[in-house]
Amino acid sequence: MQTTFSSGLVWLRRDLRVTDHAALYHALKHCQKVHVVFVFDTAILDKLPRADRRVEFIRDSLVQVDERLRALAGHPQAGLIVRHGVAQDKIAKLAHHLQVQAVFANHDDEPQALARDIQVRGHLADHGIVLHTFKDHVIFERNEVLTQVGKPFAVFTPYKNAWLKKITPFDLKAYPVEKYAQHLAPRPDDLAQPVPALQDIDFENTNLHALKIPPGESGGQTLLQDFLTRIDHYEDTRNFPAVKGPSYLSVHLRFGTVSIRQLAREAHARLLAGSPGAAVWLSELIWRDFYVQVLHNFSHVGRGQSFKPEYDSIKWEHGTHAHKLFDAWCQARTGYPLVDAAMRQLNQTGYMHNRLRMVVASFLVKDLGIDWRWGERYFAEHLNDFDLSANNGGWQWASSSGCDAQPYFRIFNPISQSEKFDPEGKFIRRYVPELAALPTAALHAPWLAKPMELQTAEVVIGKTYPAPIVEHADAREKTLARYVVVKKKAA
Repeated sequence: MQTTFSSGLVWLRRDLRVTDHAALYHALKHCQKVHVVFVFDTAILDKLPRADRRVEFIRDSLVQVDERLRALAGHPQAGLIVRHGVAQDKIAKLAHHLQVQAVFANHDDEPQALARDIQVRGHLADHGIVLHTFKDHVIFERNEVLTQVGKPFAVFTPYKNAWLKKITPFDLKAYPVEKYAQHLAPRPDDLAQPVPALQDIDFENTNLHALKIPPGESGGQTLLQDFLTRIDHYEDTRNFPAVKGPSYLSVHLRFGTVSIRQLAREAHARLLAGSPGAAVWLSELIWRDFYVQVLHNFSHVGRGQSFKPEYDSIKWEHGTHAHKLFDAWCQARTGYPLVDAAMRQLNQTGYMHNRLRMVVASFLVKDLGIDWRWGERYFAEHLNDFDLSANNGGWQWASSSGCDAQPYFRIFNPISQSEKFDPEGKFIRRYVPELAALPTAALHAPWLAKPMELQTAEVVIGKTYPAPIVEHADAREKTLARYVVVKKKAA
């Protein structure tokens, strides 16, 4: 990289913070003047519903970025430049308008993002402007962690072991953005507008604030500090959706309002101090790195293909019957209370507990016989924290088609999962209140409840709450047969 540029532009994407920010640090270090921009990319936004919590989360997080940039610069005219349009066009035009010599951004390895960046690089080059990109979203990326023979890992445990062996304090060190903050430039008068309201970019307010999902750097830090008081017990609490066990930081990781280096640093330090909860949580952060490198090294998974090609020949349910089953799953009408409670949580809040993501995915694929890609798309549309690599990895894990996935014959029983992970029925009662008056023992499989229990609770199976759309034991046998055919062909 050239030692010094007279001016540069930092392009924020999935890194909506000012603290410990790789691209911002390098720009401030190597440029005499630095501007910062975010583009509400219509190539992405036009595909979304007009009320989308993610857009509101982004917008509110940008308000904090703008405030922090002005505070860091110590100048009221400094701050965030916000554009609305197609990113490929807006970035090149803005860079040319500002007469910068370089644009700085952090890596985004999703296929559409890579294609966009190739176009942006070309447009910038037409104006003699270079694009520099940096690792920021993960600890190790792309080909940084390889097997002893130089191949990418396809199994998590050896990847995790190699990751832990490779990690050093330097990898977890924060970028000292503040050191070069004096290089933040005031915005030109024509670009010094506040962050637009949602209505200005044709979106509507959602229930984000009613759900108390705190945006921005401040929201991420608040959640992190709360979680660190509970992290030692994480291993014991993380699987129970009615318990405050998770960190709830996934949406902040998705949009980079918190630094992955800070999270890994906190977890690693506590791991070394002997915290079992921190060890488990760090392992989940490593899973995140693992799936990102899978997407990079096995790009076919990002194109809707199974990691294990033979699984693309599975004969899934199809036609009208399949769509009825899928609609019942989407609309929380399966007749299995834990599955329905989980889907209602997703539909109402944009969040789903991690244990429940595995339960509902297994149910869709292995009880209903529906192609995992249908579920993957539904999650992509509804999850606040949707991330292509993790979402794809999770669905392929559940369907047994992915790398290091659960064996095809491992099929979650939705009743025993309910009894084990929501033993008192607190989560079910919250999201399926029509069953709340049932005795706990009857809550997990209400169609098996005694007639008097149903009558007392005012539950009528098939009317006030649906009967099961499949019988689990029968579905299990059908699924095993479906997978055995594929395994025999592969052999």
